[in-house]
Amino acid sequence: MSDTAAVDKTAIRNAATVILWRDGDGGPSVLMGQRGAGAAFMPSKYVFPGGALDAGDAGVPLARPLAAACAQRLDQRAEPGLGGALAACAVRELWEETGLIVGARGGWPAPAPQDWQDFAAQGFTPDAAPFAFVFRAITPPGRTRRFDARFFLASASDVTGDPDDFSRASDELSHLHWVPIAEARRLNLPFITEVVLAEVGALLSRGGRPDSVPFFDNSGDRPTFRRLS
Repeated sequence: MSDTAAVDKTAIRNAATVILWRDGDGGPSVLMGQRGAGAAFMPSKYVFPGGALDAGDAGVPLARPLAAACAQRLDQRAEPGLGGALAACAVRELWEETGLIVGARGGWPAPAPQDWQDFAAQGFTPDAAPFAFVFRAITPPGRTRRFDARFFLASASDVTGDPDDFSRASDELSHLHWVPIAEARRLNLPFITEVVLAEVGALLSRGGRPDSVPFFDNSGDRPTFRRLS
């Protein structure tokens, strides 16, 4: 999750988060890492890979688009047509923070934006089709950073290469590892991550594709819970 000096840190920024999961002996596990103790946002907390939308994400070519239902829900109470950029952001943040790729082999039709050059150099274009939009939350007022975060669920089987190989990860998250959902609450988690874990655990037991998406809306004076159907 990178910050840009020119960006107003108090503004609500669009963001994307990736919940990678796989089956294990103790049930479904999810990939998590720990933010640094000196981080301005959620220091020392265990989180899913993710971060803020970059300007270049909107023009990134996708090997395959999001499912129609996901795109439609992403458009609700939001800027229309933002879904593709958010999916691209999710792929980029996953790559930056874990070194894992969700993509398809292929060249880019034009030079990749600066933040995408390392990804493009691997010979892939990002693939949005594996993602299911499963959760949305806006950071409450008064926090050092505020994000309108969309959470995307994907299977480890959709990762290209070894899902245990974090050798190309940046240093934004430490202690990257697969955590059984049943044990994840023992970690130092943000409240919203606990809520998302409960939702994902229930969702995976029903097949992994939601009928509607929970939305914790803190954009106004009063927190509101909505469902995007």
